[in-house]
Amino acid sequence: MESILNVSHLTKQYKNFKLEDVSFDVPRGMIYGLVGENGAGKTTTISAILNLMDKDGGDIEVFGQNHIQSERSIKQRVGVVIDGLYPFDRFLVRDIHSIMKSVYDRWDKDRFFELMEEFKLPLNKKIKDLSKGMKVKLNFAIALSHDPELLILDEATSGLDPVMRDEILGLLQDFVMDERHSVLLSTHITSDLDKIADYIILMHEGRVMFTKSKEELDVDYGIVHCGKDLFEALAEEDVIAWIKEDFEYRVLVKNKARLLSCIHDLPVDKATIEDIMLFYIRGCKK
Repeated sequence: MESILNVSHLTKQYKNFKLEDVSFDVPRGMIYGLVGENGAGKTTTISAILNLMDKDGGDIEVFGQNHIQSERSIKQRVGVVIDGLYPFDRFLVRDIHSIMKSVYDRWDKDRFFELMEEFKLPLNKKIKDLSKGMKVKLNFAIALSHDPELLILDEATSGLDPVMRDEILGLLQDFVMDERHSVLLSTHITSDLDKIADYIILMHEGRVMFTKSKEELDVDYGIVHCGKDLFEALAEEDVIAWIKEDFEYRVLVKNKARLLSCIHDLPVDKATIEDIMLFYIRGCKK
């Protein structure tokens, strides 16, 4: 499967933080979710991909091209939405078309004004007077109106109400449907990724802990609630991590189907992305 984005052995050293040997691929036609606690390195990774900072080591290719040497041509084909970044505050919403048609070679006027109507954005209002949610929707409209092949989103849905978030998630699913486009979505709203992600990249303290398909996480992973005897009977290779509560053990397990075939009536709950992140980062190893 053709990669639309390749990050290989990316490193960046700050005074109190290090991005260390970060590697992952994003193929065409996929939605990849990038998750981790605050300070895990998600935004630093995205900044490196977009060449907004100097990396210390590693290679980044977008569309098979070096992200620095081919930066201009790459950015013509990438849509970006970053939380808190709202340019052109003094302009009217309708002015964005005139600005962006001189920036992007493939700017689509009809698509932009179609999204203005769909998002119910007031064309004659100054951008600085929009609500945060409206500014987020405007950024999505800009990102989607120049025929991008890759969308890079950093906490992009955090200012949206649940109804609008759901609409945006639907747009993202439609975006990748033709298997030519891809999305890299960094978010704290892991329930969004439970709905639409094909793969999850979990970062912690500047490292990638895993890259796994959402299908694998759904099928193989589960949470067992048990007492001490059952906990001690669980095989080490089946236990990813555990958390001791007041009256029970909560255990993140893999090989869920095999465990259920061996231990009848085993209470196993579905593991959400938030659950899995919590166990990997805060749980104990057996």
